[in-house]
Amino acid sequence: MKKILANFKGCYKEIILGPLFKLLEAVLELFVPLVMANIIDIGIYNGDTDYVIRHGLLLFLIAALGMGMAMVCQYYAIVVSGRFGRRLRNQLYNHVMKLSGKDINKAEAPRLITILTNDVGYMQTGVNMAIRLATRAPFLAVGSIVMALTLNLQIGLIFLISTPLIIAVLYFIMKSTLPDYGRVQAGQDRLSLLAGENLAGVRVIRAFGRQNQESADMEDASNKLTALTVRVGKVSMSLNPITTFIVNIAIICIIWFGAHLTLAGQTVPGEIIALVSYMTQTLLALIVIANILVLFTRAIASARRVAEVLDIEPSIKTDGDASAVSKIGEIIRFDRVSFAYHHGSGNALEDISFSISAGQTVGIIGGTGSGKTTLINLIMRHFDADRGEISIGGRSITSVDLQSLRSLIGLVPQRTTLFSGTVRYNLQMSAPDALDEQLWHALETAQAADFVRNMPGGLDAVLEENGKNLSGGQRQRLAIARALVRRPQILILDDSASALDYNTDAALRAALDSEMTQNPGMTTLIIGQRAVSLRSADIILVLDNGRLVGRGTHDELLENDAVYREICVSQENL
Repeated sequence: MKKILANFKGCYKEIILGPLFKLLEAVLELFVPLVMANIIDIGIYNGDTDYVIRHGLLLFLIAALGMGMAMVCQYYAIVVSGRFGRRLRNQLYNHVMKLSGKDINKAEAPRLITILTNDVGYMQTGVNMAIRLATRAPFLAVGSIVMALTLNLQIGLIFLISTPLIIAVLYFIMKSTLPDYGRVQAGQDRLSLLAGENLAGVRVIRAFGRQNQESADMEDASNKLTALTVRVGKVSMSLNPITTFIVNIAIICIIWFGAHLTLAGQTVPGEIIALVSYMTQTLLALIVIANILVLFTRAIASARRVAEVLDIEPSIKTDGDASAVSKIGEIIRFDRVSFAYHHGSGNALEDISFSISAGQTVGIIGGTGSGKTTLINLIMRHFDADRGEISIGGRSITSVDLQSLRSLIGLVPQRTTLFSGTVRYNLQMSAPDALDEQLWHALETAQAADFVRNMPGGLDAVLEENGKNLSGGQRQRLAIARALVRRPQILILDDSASALDYNTDAALRAALDSEMTQNPGMTTLIIGQRAVSLRSADIILVLDNGRLVGRGTHDELLENDAVYREICVSQENL
């Protein structure tokens, strides 16, 4: 929790002054019934119009001061809660960005999104309410009872009877509904999950004729949520009638006994009006306290979830100083590297050893699940090897600063990801200072220049979320161009031509060969399913079930490696 509380730094003045101003407002509010009592018992009873006007102006002044103090408190509450929410979101986001793939898998990405949005929102609301009402409501409840007892001890005893009854009602209703509120939230999560899956996979649902079944599942989840919400609502709706009944009975008792005391000359009508006002204030304050407790319960539960994420120590750490990788000599080396995604599961890579020199083009091929993408993830340090050592430029990868390491690499991932914005924005993600000339050169190399020129706006053409207004092949080519804009020392193409036709793929390979001629120090790693796209590689690595079973040129492997030969035969690519 210390990491969370650190986000209040610099807000201590507002945290103190906000509740203080709200407390002063509550003090003023407690004096309103007394002023009203004096107006009735002195001004109206004696027909003193000046007294009524003076004390009426006093009521107006109290109201104006109270409003001013409430506005100041509201301002401080908004400032503190807004600043706290912004800092906490940034803290969470920056922390998540430091986590490895294993860490994120452990924390669960959908859960992290919920924590970053809903949970931080609940905590922000809790902070706002704490500053605005956490001191005012209890003080007003207790203060109203004390003022009533001070005003008339005999009638004030009614407060000591009715108030515990109201508190008991609030307690039992909250105890009954709080667990159900959690179930309602879980039901909403379930409904959102179904809606998201069905909307994302609507084409698949239609293709397999599953509309009726999915609609039935959706209706079932919706009906369960509705039934639960109605049940919670029925219990919650009893709060107002029961508490109002108790208060009305208390008010009747106050008026009844007050009338007898008035006739006996032991009290005056103004006091009775003031006591009724204090009873109403007590009720309202207790209801506010109940609502605050609900908010705080939810905020505390959210704070625990946030703390769990912040307490995850990033498994990817840099051991040495932040220095760049050498551009010459042996650039990538794996030495008996093994890796498993989960403890107790089989290794995704087992005892892998190879070396790659600067400027080489390396093909990586193998069946589905053979460990090709895992190998790339280890080079990028999205994960750390469980055993063995990976070195870049003669240095252990763990002793190279992550930012320095990744700045040398241009990655085209297996699953193409583009961002909403313009073509220019997406291309400049890898090189923010790149000029238009560099962007067009990268697009030409990636065989994407033609369709970008035909888009309205060219480089400033707008892309929808994840490039949904582009075809799969167009998205892949833009991703390749984005990696090339950086002019990386290491270019990694992870099955990045799977959506391209053979002519475009051949043109792309020819353009990449030309690019490497112009930039002889660039090392290229190509993961491919098509053996034909790797034939010209200097070295081809063949993976099978996480093991390196072959290493050599196309001709060498075709002659000596059974796995590679089988791949070529299956593709009729001898």
